[in-house]
Amino acid sequence: MEENLRIATIVRKTDENHTDRSIIEEAASILRAGGLVAFPTETVYGLGADALHEEASGKIYAAKGRPSDNPLIVHIADETQLAPIVQTVPEKAKALMKAFWPGPLTIIFRKSDVVPRGTTGGLDTVAVRMPEHKIALELIRVSGLPVAAPSANTSGRPSPTNASHVYEDLNGRIDMIIDGGTVGIGIESTIIDVTCEPPMILRPGYITKEKLERVIGPVAVDKAVTEPVSPDVIPRAPGMKYKHYAPKADFTMFSGEADKVAAYINRLAEEKICQGYKVGVIVCDETVDKYQAGDVVSVGTRKNDITISRNLYRVLREFDNKKVDYIFGETFTDDEFGQAIMNRMLKAAGYQVEIVT
Repeated sequence: MEENLRIATIVRKTDENHTDRSIIEEAASILRAGGLVAFPTETVYGLGADALHEEASGKIYAAKGRPSDNPLIVHIADETQLAPIVQTVPEKAKALMKAFWPGPLTIIFRKSDVVPRGTTGGLDTVAVRMPEHKIALELIRVSGLPVAAPSANTSGRPSPTNASHVYEDLNGRIDMIIDGGTVGIGIESTIIDVTCEPPMILRPGYITKEKLERVIGPVAVDKAVTEPVSPDVIPRAPGMKYKHYAPKADFTMFSGEADKVAAYINRLAEEKICQGYKVGVIVCDETVDKYQAGDVVSVGTRKNDITISRNLYRVLREFDNKKVDYIFGETFTDDEFGQAIMNRMLKAAGYQVEIVT
């Protein structure tokens, strides 16, 4: 899409609690005209386009460099927007919507004919969510459109948690960025497929398996959450198949007893530094004092996983900007919300995990 390479990207700053209506109307008019607008949600920044306009959705793929079989998530502002784009709403989906919408939960339905396959990556299903962010909701309402919106980054890179990340990746490729500050959660929504039984988590997120099961009973987890997917598999949801969230540096995680992991990473980092490489180290508040070698950064405390999710992508991007050659990191728990954090880190590291004994 060569014409998008010449776009003068507009940046407008507003506040979630005191939204500038003129900015929302300007952005909505761009969406209605088939353009691209990046906007904040409670998870990460999204890159929005008219979900029912195949050419507009195509612009998203072109701007991001996104594979065409990687489906987009359709964002709605109220449940009246759901009926036209899906065939049916199963009872379990209704229960999940009541419990978690608006919020960081994406539900996969059978799509209706009005949703083009260019939006769904060629699938007969459509992924839908209602974000819990005032700017996002108002933009969708004012536009009058269901809005397709993957993360507003170059495909494969760490997702954007503030507007500067979007500008870094997509300036000159999209029409507008709404700068609404730093997002709250910092990693993408949970995705659950209700077209199968039991419903299946295709991507973990803030809405955990435990929370889902309290509402609808047993829930399965797709193996793609913890294992690499074969290249010939057709992805049923974003984040399943392709390289995602990755820094430019070679990223490896290390699992084991804290003191042994720290000693091993310190030794490995010192070796790489002596060879002339730049090394970044990702740790937590509880262990940061154990590390002496490399650019050591804590992403948060294990006592509160959301502090880690809010900082993870920012830290990966900062290491990119520092031109770090190697990143070494601790692993984190894979229970409840920790599973979502580990899913992102595994994909960012290309599943490179070493066990330290």
